[in-house]
This record gives sequence, structure tokens and C-alpha cells, in this order.
Amino acid sequence: MEYELNDILIAFGLTLFAGLSTGIGSAIAFFTKHTNTKFLSVALGFSAGVMIYVSFMEILTKARESLVEAAGYTSGSWITVGSFFAGIALIAIIDKLIPSAENPHEIKLVEEADKKPQKDKKLMRMGMFTALAIAIHNFPEGLATFTAALTDSSLGIAIAVAIAIHNIPEGIAVSVPIVYATGNKRKAFTLSFLSGLAEPVGALVGYLILMPFLTELTFGILFAGVAGIMVFISIDELLPAAREYGEHHLSIYGLIGGMAVMAVSLLMFI
Repeated sequence: MEYELNDILIAFGLTLFAGLSTGIGSAIAFFTKHTNTKFLSVALGFSAGVMIYVSFMEILTKARESLVEAAGYTSGSWITVGSFFAGIALIAIIDKLIPSAENPHEIKLVEEADKKPQKDKKLMRMGMFTALAIAIHNFPEGLATFTAALTDSSLGIAIAVAIAIHNIPEGIAVSVPIVYATGNKRKAFTLSFLSGLAEPVGALVGYLILMPFLTELTFGILFAGVAGIMVFISIDELLPAAREYGEHHLSIYGLIGGMAVMAVSLLMFI
């Protein structure tokens, strides 16, 4: 499967945008005094709705079409299901390897950054490990965004926006403990910004390693795995975080809204 240079650059640009939105979260931690928890709850729910809908209705469907064409109906269907759950297993293992204390989805409020700085090595360590944890999480997310955007730019835009929304609170999670431990906002922003760079790095590594071998079979396996990764992120990370930030119903309204917007946008490109 061959792609034009313009398609590759667009896909990489969308992945870069999604990854660097951790910097937006970091900026929010510095320039606002209070966390708008209701907005974040709806936004995270919306992001989950987009990712779940597009994974099942678009990505998994395209993966199955490619695999059925490459391996036949029965084998292709089994490979699709296997690849989907392999993607879930991959991101679940990555999540399991990260200590819970440094989990990037631990809720942080910007109010905490306004407290008097404490020379607390544990807090500093937490911020550093959170940045590392986010970088590890963002690597497969970058590959997911890049692969989707390379196949369909409109699909890539939707996924990039969804992942960008979900990266904003991650930027807050990196910045708050570092600012509170050191009082150094520049250092906190730099670490937050760098953790987001793992997404375009994931895209670049994926391109260099996988693209030379990208056939209908490998594309289908990769795409089904991407669907699994995105579903797991939505259920394990986005929805619990949305519930923590605000009322339960707000996250569900956001979820349904995300699905509806994604459904309409896909219909518009038929």
C-alpha cells in the first residue's frame, strides 16, 4: 500500500497536534485559578463517545474489510477479532506496568498549583513519573492517530481532536505536582510538552517500521488493534476521569453527544 507525501504529512501533523495538547492542559494549570470541572467532564465524555463510535463503526469495519480481502471471510473475521483484543491487551499491559501513584489519569485540579511551593521530593518524583507514564501511553495513541489519518483524513481529524481533548487533563496532571514541588512553571510546562511529543514519535516509529510492510493483511491487523486501543482508553481512562471531574450524567451526555457528532460527520462524507 502506497501513500502520497501530502497524506503522510497531514497524518503526521494531526498526530503532532493531538500530542502537544498536553501543553494546553499545562497552560490551563498556570493561567486559570479554578478548574472548570463540569466542562472537563462533558469534554472527556465527548472524547470517549467519538473514540468508541468511530472504533466500532468505522475503524473495525475497515480493518475487517481489509482482512477478509486478504485472508478470506472466515479467517479474516477471526483475525479482526483477535487483533482487536490484542490491541486491548497491549494498552492494558502498558497501563498495568505504571505504578498507580504515578498514573497519568489521577485527577488533579489547577487550584493545587496555586498552593505555596513545597520542597517535596515525592511530589517532584510523582510529576516526573506522570510525565513518563503519559509519554508511554501516548506512544500507541500516536500510532493510532497516524494510521487513521493516513487512511482517511476526515477520520484522522476526528480522532486527533478526541485525543487532544483527553490529553488536556493529562497536561494538568504533569504540571500540578511539579509546580507545587518546585514553584517552577517553566519546568512543569516543558515536561508536560515533552510528554506529548511521544505521540508524533509513535507515529514516526510506526511509519518507519511498519509502512514498508503495509499490505492489506498488516494494515487490517494494525487497524483492528488501533480500535482495541481506543476502546480501552475510552472505557478505562476517559469515562472514569469524566465521572471524577463532574456529575455522572454530564459525562454520559458528553458521551452521547460525541457519538452523535461523529455519526453525523461520517454520514456527511458518504
